[in-house]
Amino acid sequence: MSNVSAGQAQQPQELKPEDWAGEMGLKWLASLSLFEEMIAPIGEALLVRADYQDGETVIDLGCGGGATTLAIGSAVAPSGKVMGLDISPDLVAAAQGRAAKSGASNIEFTCADAATVQLPDAPYDRLFSRFGSMFFEDPVRAFTNLHGLVRKGGRIDVAVWGPPRDNLWMMEMMGVVRNHVEIPPAVPRAPGPFAFEDLEYLGGILDGSGFSDVDIVAYEALQPVGGIGATPEQAVAFAFASLAVGRALNDKGDAVIDAASQELADLFARYHVPGKGVMMKGKVWLVSAIA
Repeated sequence: MSNVSAGQAQQPQELKPEDWAGEMGLKWLASLSLFEEMIAPIGEALLVRADYQDGETVIDLGCGGGATTLAIGSAVAPSGKVMGLDISPDLVAAAQGRAAKSGASNIEFTCADAATVQLPDAPYDRLFSRFGSMFFEDPVRAFTNLHGLVRKGGRIDVAVWGPPRDNLWMMEMMGVVRNHVEIPPAVPRAPGPFAFEDLEYLGGILDGSGFSDVDIVAYEALQPVGGIGATPEQAVAFAFASLAVGRALNDKGDAVIDAASQELADLFARYHVPGKGVMMKGKVWLVSAIA
């Protein structure tokens, strides 16, 4: 049963679009190691699927802190190169520092909007994106621009979240939030983590952007919420600091926040595996297509 009062129900909490150039980029950076622990296996699965070879040139779209960019750079070395692309100046700066420490000489970074960016070394052979393509306001326009950055016959490999019902790590958390504050139902196909849950919709976008031979496989695994080995309390702190849970509740007062925190801790305790962390179900689409 919902704990939302009648007064609260009259004023639904609108979740603002995620500002990856500003606030969300900073939040990701602040919890970078924890985010990467959560999604590293997905990136690894996408890298295996992409099977990069020495000499290839690659764009890493939504490169974040640069972990996948470094992995791609190693795979295409010594004669290939990779361009990490992200809209967050803070994440790009962190990625540049990380690459400099690694000593890699075949990696560059650009801070720009992928929907409009033009890269002087285009066209590239390949494009890679681990969760960097779901937030476009106009996805056909954005993917059309990306199509122009990849050579004819080149390939893209992207990972996007599957349906919410198959991603309990997010949906059960938001279920807790809805017990404490009214949130409007998600708008299907709107920019956000689950923009491409509908494969027919995603296929239409890629087709309309000039891509062909779309191939999609499912990847399913347990996500360690808050990082590997996190306790339920640590996972709660991560969720409030870094995810939509925190954005929905951060101005609702101590009583609401405390109640939601306790309920979230109880939820995470049910999924906690000693030595592994809070392990919750996730499903991802691994998508490839030809330019």
